[in-house]
Amino acid sequence: MQIMKNIRNFCIIAHIDHGKSTLADRLLEYTGTISDKDLQDQVLDNMDLERERGITIKSHAIQMSYNFQDERYTLNLIDTPGHVDFSYEVSRSIAACEGALLVIDATQGIQAQTISNLYLAIENDLEIIPVLNKMDLENAMPEEVKDQIVDLIGCDRTDIIEASSKTGYGIDNILENIISKIPAPQGNIDAPLQALIFDSIFNSFRGIIAYFRIFNGKIHKRDLVKFVATGKEYEADEIGILQLKQEPRSVMLAGDVGYIISGIKTSREVKVGDTITHVDRPCEKAIEGFQNVKPMVFAGIYPIDPDEYEELRSSLEKLQLNDASLTFLPESSAALGFGFRCGFLGLLHMEIVQERLDREFDMNVITTVPNVSYRVKTNKGETLEVHNPSGLPEQKYIDHIEEPYISAQIISKSNYVGSVMKLCIDKRGTLKNQVYLTSDRVEITFEMPLGEIVFDFYDKLKSISKGYASFDYFQSGYKPANLVKLDILLNGESVDALSTLIHRDNAYEFGRKICVKLKELIPRQQFDIAIQAAIGSKVIARETVKALRKDVTAKCYGGDITRKRKLLEKQKKGKKRMRQVGNVDIPQQAFLAVLKLD
Repeated sequence: MQIMKNIRNFCIIAHIDHGKSTLADRLLEYTGTISDKDLQDQVLDNMDLERERGITIKSHAIQMSYNFQDERYTLNLIDTPGHVDFSYEVSRSIAACEGALLVIDATQGIQAQTISNLYLAIENDLEIIPVLNKMDLENAMPEEVKDQIVDLIGCDRTDIIEASSKTGYGIDNILENIISKIPAPQGNIDAPLQALIFDSIFNSFRGIIAYFRIFNGKIHKRDLVKFVATGKEYEADEIGILQLKQEPRSVMLAGDVGYIISGIKTSREVKVGDTITHVDRPCEKAIEGFQNVKPMVFAGIYPIDPDEYEELRSSLEKLQLNDASLTFLPESSAALGFGFRCGFLGLLHMEIVQERLDREFDMNVITTVPNVSYRVKTNKGETLEVHNPSGLPEQKYIDHIEEPYISAQIISKSNYVGSVMKLCIDKRGTLKNQVYLTSDRVEITFEMPLGEIVFDFYDKLKSISKGYASFDYFQSGYKPANLVKLDILLNGESVDALSTLIHRDNAYEFGRKICVKLKELIPRQQFDIAIQAAIGSKVIARETVKALRKDVTAKCYGGDITRKRKLLEKQKKGKKRMRQVGNVDIPQQAFLAVLKLD
């Protein structure tokens, strides 16, 4: 087919901060997709949050046109995030492409997320074009990094394109390789419509806009279409291609990437990875390879003002549209009222969701201590999945608890190997493998519990390796563990939002640290506040926030001591009564401080 012969669908995969968004800018500039007045750094990163942190959080799609050897080619770029927490975004983008640019920083070499995203691309049979970026920097090491690339993907040294996204060097060579090496889409225009949804966004005027890639068939404006997974039927009010703005079209064919607006109002009706087909002539089967995402880390999100519960629900639903890897269920807590139990792919993902709730929806929320999901085997032989320490059955009914383990790949400079290993062993890790990639770069593989990396592992890894270590992980299964439930009590009342499941060996130290931290953060009241950490009925640590005292004996000077005693006894009774009815407010910083305990 002439039409499809000139289409190329590709994505860019790279480790975080290897110049992926800048390369996308240069491609848009070079193909004339973007005019000088619209040009800004990281054009495709349209969230303020992405610009501030310098990371891509969402996958973005854009169409470019390029003339090569007197023929006009349509290039669809589907940009992907680099961080391990957004690997679900990467998998969807990859499924909609035929080729990938593998971008590697010439000053840093191959890092962990480069490898994991590359494996995703290879599983999907994508054509890989290696690009050595940042060649303009003085500390670039092209020859060493080329050796690493040849070892990793087994290509010829001559296949590796040297480039600099900043200066524009090598961009024409990249475009030429995209056209000559990446295969054109395969598909049959006359077959029934089969299109894959790889993203969706919410527009307050038009409803939900779904982004799709057509594999077979064609779609016209006003066609009646059906979403296979949900079984819902719609009319295609508007279809079109994605340039800097949405460009409407009357018909789109196999191989095209674009958007569809059909007046969908509720977010549950659009599932990322779903297949679109016609109502009167449906395709035989849906496109394979998409599963519901499995969250790794769970935390409770509660509105600070209990009246905002419904607003929080609608904000989370709109956010879920734009971030398919977020999952949530309603739950309630004695300390915090009604809220949601949310599942995230990792800690960065959790932080980003919290920040987006604040910026995009103006929601003030409290986030509880994050934890992972455990499997509890009861005495009766049942298996329960527990996401929240408060959902744990009583100790007498538990046979044993299993916790999720991960296989962690850390790539670091060889002089930091000792301290990286110590960190992993302190986190109950076992060394599985150690490979020297070059004379001073080593890849270490550890098996360790997911619960141990949830808190501050990544920050510590970055600080001990002076920012050089890169980290990637995948879940490897469950293993039995000696875990206990650690409760935090204030004046004898358990605060369920602060309770955690923790390994018995670490419980005493962790309990003591939390008590000390809470003593600093809880403001003094008119009565003593006892802060206790307990395992079951056994208290393992205690701190007391002393009462604010009024000097009731100030008016007694001289005279018999019994007069002072009488006043102090009276005050003591009042304090006791106050302590029984007084409640302790826990400031928001207390929940956050627990996450950052050293």
